[in-house]
Amino acid sequence: MASLFTRILQGELPSYKVYEDDKVFAILAKDQINLGHTLVIPKKEYDHWFDVDPSTYSHLQNVAQDLGRAIRTVTSCDRVLTAAVGYEVKHYHFHLIPSWSMADLNFSKAKAYPDEEMKQILNRLKSELQSLLTNKKASLGNS
Repeated sequence: MASLFTRILQGELPSYKVYEDDKVFAILAKDQINLGHTLVIPKKEYDHWFDVDPSTYSHLQNVAQDLGRAIRTVTSCDRVLTAAVGYEVKHYHFHLIPSWSMADLNFSKAKAYPDEEMKQILNRLKSELQSLLTNKKASLGNS
């Protein structure tokens, strides 16, 4: 049976998609620890992080870094915490959590936000990520 994330990727379930390419996609977590909490997910289903092929894993981490920078800018958080837990959905995914203290790494704090707030943070994240990627591409072209 397809995982929850595969069903989201196939359009069977709704999501707030922040990013997508040929290997990975990123969505806002349904329940947000803090607004901007994002999941980076390989398109191929892997049960554990150590099962992910090295190319996809490396790519996912690079995307996570870019998304983390966008999250930090948009939310003005002190840190973007990361976690790969794997109990809630048996499809490897990487959490990016805007944080102002270590207490923010507490999944029991996660809650649903109104659709309008989710769309606002989604649009701000997508805009900032696009700006970061454009600047990154330009700086690589000038090297």
